[in-house]
Amino acid sequence: MDSLVGNMDKSIKIIECPRDAMQGLHEFIPTETKIEYLNALLRVGFDTLDFGSFVSPKAIPQLRDTAEVLQGLDLEHIDTKLLAIVANERGAKDAAQYEEISILGYPFSISETFQIRNTNATIAESIKRVQVIKELADKGGKTLLIYISMGFGNPYGDEWNVQIVQRWIEQLADMGISVFMLSDTVGVADPDSIAYLFSELIPPNPNVEFGAHFHTTPDTWFEKVDTAYKNGCLRFDGTIRGYGGCPMAQNDLVGNMPSERLIEYCTERDLEIGLDLAAYRTAMKISQQILH
Repeated sequence: MDSLVGNMDKSIKIIECPRDAMQGLHEFIPTETKIEYLNALLRVGFDTLDFGSFVSPKAIPQLRDTAEVLQGLDLEHIDTKLLAIVANERGAKDAAQYEEISILGYPFSISETFQIRNTNATIAESIKRVQVIKELADKGGKTLLIYISMGFGNPYGDEWNVQIVQRWIEQLADMGISVFMLSDTVGVADPDSIAYLFSELIPPNPNVEFGAHFHTTPDTWFEKVDTAYKNGCLRFDGTIRGYGGCPMAQNDLVGNMPSERLIEYCTERDLEIGLDLAAYRTAMKISQQILH
């Protein structure tokens, strides 16, 4: 399969996802500590900061203070966009009222089993939710980003192939969605499936931005990033030290893509990321106090 790397932009968007790293921690991180950490991350200059979520506090108790955290963020002279995760209309209404939030993220699973587990809705119900959330986002002047959960396969036996992914993306794109993150929810993506998806999805959709949200083991991060980049992906999610991941992976080594690995990959290839690396090192030190 021919790669697209020869025709690619040298500018890479790195999205830091502290929300994903923190949400599974059982011990509540004090609001002021979260604010300190997120402000340190904002100074790094990431394209986007996935900072919190407006979901049921019963479902994600760690992030029940997202609205309070938002009020403590120092956004003056900051170009980083803020992204908040929502799972239904109620959460979207809550998030959309904040001018500081630029992007609403919604997890849309192409696995029926996981969609029900993750958002307590079928895929058909989820499509209706997307329509409502899109209207709220448009009204609030925000972008709706869709995570294609289980985008690279699933462990439930639900059918998966690129045609299924394409069908849902086409339907969502027809609703006005222009940014998709293909999510490797349980770490099953390999170079073949990554090349297969990005090379088939990107060329016929020039007005759609595709990104990668990988979960990975320490010895597979490079092949995932390298294959995605060489097949046209210019947007990557990561977390400092790869913290977090899917609890269903049942493998302590399967976590999020480490941001430092993304930075390493890009700097070695002279790809433009626009980050303050000294500020990143400072944020890493703070992360060690709360992500453990």
